[in-house]
Amino acid sequence: MAEVNTKENTQEASQQPITTDMIVRDVIIAHPDAAEVLMRVGMGCISCPAALMESLGDACMVHGLDGEEVAKYLNQELNLPQAE
Repeated sequence: MAEVNTKENTQEASQQPITTDMIVRDVIIAHPDAAEVLMRVGMGCISCPAALMESLGDACMVHGLDGEEVAKYLNQELNLPQAE
């Protein structure tokens, strides 16, 4: 069964580091400012239908970007802990 996006789930996710396996849409829901950061690195995927089901890592690959570097940059720009 799919997890329902509740306010509590979103708040919990908003304190976790962003990783390459996260779905782009979920990143933006948990961190609305991530949309601007993604656009800065050349990813207009925030409005792309693939953002609903594509991982950050896959989206980066499509755009010729290093997913780990983008995740690290997002965490830095959004003042989140870095993933281990």
